Amino acid sequence: MRDLTLDPAGLRGDCANCFGLCCVALPFAASADFAVDKRAGTPCRNLQDDHRCGIHARLRERGFTGCTVYDCFGAGQRVSQVTFGGQDWRTGPAEHARRMFDVFPVVRQLHELLWYLHEALTLSAARPVHTDLRRVLKKTEQLAAGTPEELAGLDVGAHRQEAGALLGRASELTRAGLRGRRKDRRGADLMGARLKGADLRGVSLRGAYLIAADLTGADLRGADLLGADLRDADLTDADLTGAFFLTQPQLNAARGSAGTRLPGSLTRPAHWTPRL
Repeated sequence: MRDLTLDPAGLRGDCANCFGLCCVALPFAASADFAVDKRAGTPCRNLQDDHRCGIHARLRERGFTGCTVYDCFGAGQRVSQVTFGGQDWRTGPAEHARRMFDVFPVVRQLHELLWYLHEALTLSAARPVHTDLRRVLKKTEQLAAGTPEELAGLDVGAHRQEAGALLGRASELTRAGLRGRRKDRRGADLMGARLKGADLRGVSLRGAYLIAADLTGADLRGADLLGADLRDADLTDADLTGAFFLTQPQLNAARGSAGTRLPGSLTRPAHWTPRL
């Protein structure tokens, strides 16, 4: 069978090859993240005819911070150019556009899973589950390569559950040998928590609510951050080297500094305190 596995480099948004799907398919509500309400399937008022954002350089100052922290993990260009063969939703029939908008969030979830699965395969301590991880990675890629009809009918939640169990096992194996391992804090409510200088090495913070938490100088080496909500969390001078299942959107939603140490696969957000 042909190897369908998508290279990790393709798991980043490429707006130049997308029909602005995140600006149309997804809904948002007026809040601290978005200046206005928008229904799913309705183009954002800032979306131009060339599928570019008319205020891209001024999103934060215009009240669209939510847009600056979003990443489709490459789903936008895949749905636009592969799943629908480059046919623009603007020029096709209404049914074509509706199906494209329905499929985009499904592929986005599958691509996010691919990101985690690829990363899990780089964790040497998780070697006992590498064979199963490769199997699920291939299955995930095959699902993402499905037809619009197949994707629309996919029970993506069931597949996420299967993959999530394996990712959890990879996390346990990786953190088991880390010095300073602490108790499991999955799903913990740590909103606004004072964790300045905290030793969080090897801690599972999966799905933890760290909104506006003070993590200044915290040691997060080897921590599992899958799905942790880092909106407005202060990562100034924190050490995240070796932290895993951390994504660029999570970092983009947080605050940090020139002294924040990051995993090599991620980049320092432009809005963080610049290097001196």
